[in-house]
This record gives sequence, C-alpha cells and structure tokens, in this order.
Amino acid sequence: MNAHIADDHFNVDPWLLTAATGLLVFGTIMVSSASISLADGSLGQPHFFLSRHLVAVAIGCVGAFAAAKIPCEVWYRLSGLFLLAAFALLASVFIPGLGHTVNGSARWLSLGPLSLQPSDPARVCLMIYLCSYVVRHHERVRDTLWGFIGPMVIVALACALLLAEPDFGAAAVLTATSLGILFIGGARLSGFLFCFVVAAVSMSALAMSSDYRLQRLLGFLDPWADPFGSGYQLTQSLIAIGHGGWLGVGLGESVQKMLYLPEAHTDFVFAVLYEELGFLGSSLAIVLYGVLVVRALAIGPRAHAVGLPFQALLSSAIGLTLGIQAFINIGVNTGLLPTKGLTLPLMSYGRTSVVITLVCLGLLVRIHHEVVAASPEVVRARRKRGRP
Repeated sequence: MNAHIADDHFNVDPWLLTAATGLLVFGTIMVSSASISLADGSLGQPHFFLSRHLVAVAIGCVGAFAAAKIPCEVWYRLSGLFLLAAFALLASVFIPGLGHTVNGSARWLSLGPLSLQPSDPARVCLMIYLCSYVVRHHERVRDTLWGFIGPMVIVALACALLLAEPDFGAAAVLTATSLGILFIGGARLSGFLFCFVVAAVSMSALAMSSDYRLQRLLGFLDPWADPFGSGYQLTQSLIAIGHGGWLGVGLGESVQKMLYLPEAHTDFVFAVLYEELGFLGSSLAIVLYGVLVVRALAIGPRAHAVGLPFQALLSSAIGLTLGIQAFINIGVNTGLLPTKGLTLPLMSYGRTSVVITLVCLGLLVRIHHEVVAASPEVVRARRKRGRP
C-alpha cells in the first residue's frame, strides 16, 4: 500500500490477518470447550474433536499458503474446470459406496478414514466460475436479461443437487452469493429483481413442501409451543444465551453443552460462546467477522480501480459468502432465522468448512497482494528501480 514497498515483498492486509487469526483462535477454544462433554461421554476421549479440528486447521493453513502463492490468473483460466469439479463434487454424494448419510442427509463422502462435505468446495468452485463468467461476458450480463439468467440457471442446477441431499442452508448461501456477484458485476436491476423474486418464491415453496422443513419453520416461529419436540434445539440455544448475560458464566462453565444443546460444537457453537463469554465475548466475535467481511469487500473497488476485475469480483464474493454464512448461523442461534444446519466459519467444528474457509482467506491474501503490486505508487517505484 505504501510506495516504498518492494515488489518482491508479499503484501498482507494486517486487519484481515488479525481478524482471521482472532476468529481461528476463538474457534479452537470454543470447539474444545463445546465438545469436551460429548467427546468424553460418548468416546471416552475428551479432546477427540479438538485434535481433529487442529489437524483441519493445519491442513487449511497449508492450503491457504498455497492459494496465496498461486496467481489469480491461474484461477481465472481454470474456471471451466472448476465448474465441472463443482458438479462432480455435488453429484458424488449420490454414488453408492461414496456417499455417506448422517441424520437422513447425504451430505458427506466417505474416503476411507476421512470424510468430506463436498458442498463447501463446490460452492467455492462455482463462485470462481461465476466471477470469471461475469468478467468474460461483462457486456452481455450488463445489457441483456439472458446474460443474467444464463449463469443463474447453472446456479439453480447446483441448488437442485444441494436440495436433493438435502442441504437447504448451503443452497440459500449459494443463491444469495451468486445474486450478489452478478449485481456487483453490473447486471441490470430488472434482471436482478426478477431472479431475486424467483429465488425467494422457490425457496419458500420448497420450505413449505416438506413436512420436515415446515416443522422446523413452525418450531422457529414459536419454539416454546413444543420445547421438547420441534422447538427443542432453539429453546436450549436461547436458554444458553439468556444464561450468559453480559459477561458470561466463564470459559468452560457452560451448562447447556452438557448434552442439553444438540450440535453444541457445530451448528450451535455461538450459543455456547455466548453462555461462557456473554454479550462482551460474542460481540467481539461479531466485530471480528465484521472486520473480515468489510476488508474483503473493500478490496473489490481497489482491484477494479487498478484494472483487476476478476480479483475485484472474487474478493467481493468471498466477503459475501463469509458474511452471509455467519449472519445465518448467528441468526439461527439467536432465534432470528429458522434452523439451517450451517456452521459458523472458522469457529464451528467442521473440518471441510475450516479447510475451505482458510483456502478462501488465502485467496484474499493473494488478491490483496496483487492489488497492492498493481497500484500506481508501487508501479512507479518499480520502474524507478528499472524493473518491468
């Protein structure tokens, strides 16, 4: 960002790095705290989930480093392969012997001792493709309705595969992020509104068409009407939040994680965080998410100004994905949204989610570096030193 930065120096956004590191530390502590009772009671290994989470963090950090070293031009040129990879990943869960069903949802792949939730990498692959599509067909997206509808048809097909698993939350995040990418990319407002309405109506119809989803929706509207049935998860989450108060009951002292709150270390880790660290601790976590999302979105206009449209869209897409997913998860935990089954990025236990989120942050680091390297100040400084 400063003119004196050498072009061989890798430029890192300190705010982005600080927020990501803070959330990763927060997440590791909360996974350990929220999972210890379950791991000890069911497996006899108190740190079972923590050790697996740390392995995922290590793999994710390696992936982030690799992503930060690969030029964005490579991701742009391989966007067609990423599209094929996305659909291959989403379809793979339906292959007998590969797909693994848990709690009635076929969302995982069994790869020997490892398991993978393919919806996470598939969404990133689709995100990369959509960003490249908008850059390559900018005029068509901006001037015609079909230029907007074309990529949304691809997104609709991907959502159909996600809903067949079923994974309603991932489909909602993918749809919202895709609409955001096309809107930022200059799509006509009429096309955006048309697809937004279609998506909203379709999601509402799907939610009402399934007794299971309808039950969860009704449980969200009035969880206390059936506190031991459809509203059980939400009421336990709200009890945890109410118990936390302003300062919390203390780290490790949560009562609800003692097998009262289902999925305490995954989907509902925010409720345990609130109970143990209170309004103050949970607000700090939300601020860190805000910094991460704002810094990601702020890279976009700067990248566009120095002639890097793909980087501008991709950074915005990553910021939107992280922001939407965090918003939905926290909304579910606090009773503002129906239960969606989405993890909280960098904080919930979910090895695939942690790895993919860290890879996305590595992409953000790379984009920031390229934007700084292409800034007029750095270019002029490089030319003064006789470098191209």
